[in-house]
Amino acid sequence: MNARLFTSFVEFGLAALMSGFIIALTYKVFIRANPDFDMEEEIKKGNAAVGTLMAAIVFAASMILQRGMGAVISMTRMYFSSPGEYSIGLGKVLIISLGHLVFSLLLAVITISVTLRLFGRLDRSLQAGKRLKEGNIAIGIVLASVVLVAAMYVGEGVSAVTKAMVPQPSIGRIEILR
Repeated sequence: MNARLFTSFVEFGLAALMSGFIIALTYKVFIRANPDFDMEEEIKKGNAAVGTLMAAIVFAASMILQRGMGAVISMTRMYFSSPGEYSIGLGKVLIISLGHLVFSLLLAVITISVTLRLFGRLDRSLQAGKRLKEGNIAIGIVLASVVLVAAMYVGEGVSAVTKAMVPQPSIGRIEILR
């Protein structure tokens, strides 16, 4: 099997594995991160407003993580396509990749949490948390759009930061003058 095909299968496997893990982890993190009320209980009761917001949170966090995963994929691609040129071993690539994903998840959690808190503080008359718990679907939709817009803006920054943190292979030394 050639290196490009093998690398493609590794990328696909990584993406498939991470998608399930990321969705479950994101859901659990945000369920626990909400101090206002028990989001999971509200979802179990059929609160469509909370369900709408949670769906947007999972989607937004996944968008941010996907941008961070770009660096992991490029690092994996470099390692498998030219292993002799890449100066770090597979174990270190895996550790750095895990670090990138944890960092991206942390940025997603911070971004979404801060955005929702900031929106709530900027428009106190809306009492979004209270209305959300009451099942106000309009509030759920507005908060969902706030989360998605924040993820769109932050995603590019996460991509830039994680790509800058990827170790680059050495291309050798060039002597210009002796």
